[in-house]
Amino acid sequence: MAGGKIYDLEERTYLFARDCRFKVKELKRTISNIEDGKQLVKSSGSVAANYIEANEKLGDKDFKFRLKISRKEAKESVLWLKLLRDLNSDDKELVNLINEAEQLRKILSAIINKS
Repeated sequence: MAGGKIYDLEERTYLFARDCRFKVKELKRTISNIEDGKQLVKSSGSVAANYIEANEKLGDKDFKFRLKISRKEAKESVLWLKLLRDLNSDDKELVNLINEAEQLRKILSAIINKS
């Protein structure tokens, strides 16, 4: 994540999904990178999409449900990022993306616990 902290969570989740896509695009074309990259693209995009849907809630239950899906997808993104990191010599950008996914998961958990 370039620059300072972003407090608009819709924008932050979008940037996370975007940065994951940029990183996947740079990776060497191996079977594991391709497959793990596909999964990362899906889960990182789902973090953002479900957070946006939560903000367009149909009610409190829907809000909490969408946030839980977004959090689940953030956790899944951590898995794919760790696998990619381990197979790509502890790539610094992957480490930064793992940290961002973990921070997003914690933020989403805090919102869920307070709602």
